[in-house]
Amino acid sequence: MPGMPSKAPAPEEVKQGFLQYASAWGEHSLPPTLTATLIAGQHLRPFQTIPMLFPPILLFSSYLNLQGFQKDAAGITSAWSAAYLVLARRRKQAFKQKWSAPGLLRGATLALCLMNVVSGGLVFAFSKRKESDGEAT
Repeated sequence: MPGMPSKAPAPEEVKQGFLQYASAWGEHSLPPTLTATLIAGQHLRPFQTIPMLFPPILLFSSYLNLQGFQKDAAGITSAWSAAYLVLARRRKQAFKQKWSAPGLLRGATLALCLMNVVSGGLVFAFSKRKESDGEAT
């Protein structure tokens, strides 16, 4: 019948593999901004100095990404997310606290940091910088 949709998937509906998804995640400017927001939400009140060093650096990484330095921004995001992951895993929580609102926020932040480490590391390791002035590095 005319007008019936075909069963073949459209080219834009082809499923992406994990590496393509992780690469797209690592090259985007939203993940470091979201990570900085979640970290600030946890440590702003009461103000904690050490964890609050991370949001400005992650926001700077997002700024670098928007300026066209995707590889460098991915490396900064990956490294500082890994550092926060190590810092946050050192704080122990009781099982009951893990299921409260702050515990779920902490879990979401750690999951986002882990995704940033993996995707940012892949982008930093396997992507090339854009050519400028005829030199590729």
